[in-house]
Amino acid sequence: MNYDEHLCAVALSLCPGVGAVSAKRLVEAAGSAADVFRRRTELAGAIPGLRAGVLQSLDSPATLAAAERELEFARRHGISCFSLADEAYPYRLKECPDAPVVLFWRGNADLNCRRVVALVGTRRATDYGKQFCAAFVAELARLCPGTLVVSGLAYGIDISAHRAALAGGLSTVGVLAHGLDRIYPSAHRKTAAEMLSAGGLITEFTTGTEPDRYNFVSRNRIIAGLSDAVVVVESAARGGALITADLATDYNRQCFALPGRVGDLASEGCNRLIAGHKAQLLTGATDLVAAMNWDVQPAKGQPVQRGLFDELSADETAVVRLLSRRGDLHINTLVVETDIPVQRMSALLFEMEMKGLVKALVGGAYHLLG
Repeated sequence: MNYDEHLCAVALSLCPGVGAVSAKRLVEAAGSAADVFRRRTELAGAIPGLRAGVLQSLDSPATLAAAERELEFARRHGISCFSLADEAYPYRLKECPDAPVVLFWRGNADLNCRRVVALVGTRRATDYGKQFCAAFVAELARLCPGTLVVSGLAYGIDISAHRAALAGGLSTVGVLAHGLDRIYPSAHRKTAAEMLSAGGLITEFTTGTEPDRYNFVSRNRIIAGLSDAVVVVESAARGGALITADLATDYNRQCFALPGRVGDLASEGCNRLIAGHKAQLLTGATDLVAAMNWDVQPAKGQPVQRGLFDELSADETAVVRLLSRRGDLHINTLVVETDIPVQRMSALLFEMEMKGLVKALVGGAYHLLG
């Protein structure tokens, strides 16, 4: 993606009075973040209900200068910048109405891998919760190797989930409530460093952002949006994990909760989620895999049987070869790479699903069945 698009995406995220929903609507209306700034005088009529102050805030040389400094910091420190127009932008998150227009990333995990599970919970985790994290992730690694584990790098359940993933050989991503110029809490710096080579760290926040309370609430939507399923391990009657569970429901993600004993404060929130039918009861990874209808598929990039191509049309062969070579891909990427019109591609993928050649994933991506 070109520099101007990243610059304008960062600048848009920094504009005062422009929230995540408005920023995404602006990009969708204009076609790109760069066009938001180029066409800002035309956009008033394109988005019903858009406040005049939002467009006025776009006319700010100081904001663009701050965005330039942010990109220079990212360049010097090996930080990747993803705008909504980038193929590497997490496609699950992109489907959410309040997806950030820009993300900052350090790591090596595939954010668009086939399976992503978020584990969240209280900072005051009990031994029960910590032991469940270790057992759950170990079982998940055995049943579905390659699953990405997402959490928030906080004390308690979050850090237990990250460490369990590292121990089990699964990639794990921490979603931060501040910029990538720091790690909070500092006690988790060692684990965060390990995650850079076995997962990564991601944030919507620029450098210098303090880990304020509201930012943790904001980052919870990214945890939910990145994932296929959200597991609440332990939660009091109120807490950030319950906010993440609500967001998961809003985003049509599956939500699960670990039950606890009646009267245990650390399990009160989980028990209420289950009782209110807001989350499925979970006792282990087997429950999640069954509920998600996940099966262990051939490894990403595994060649398809040669004889299969003799039975396919030219368009089907093009899709199969691309998925075989590149792994799971969004329908938009398939359209661009194969030069098949989107209407034809939609019908083609449906036909291929009926034949058992591909499987539709959350967010518009497709997986090649071996």
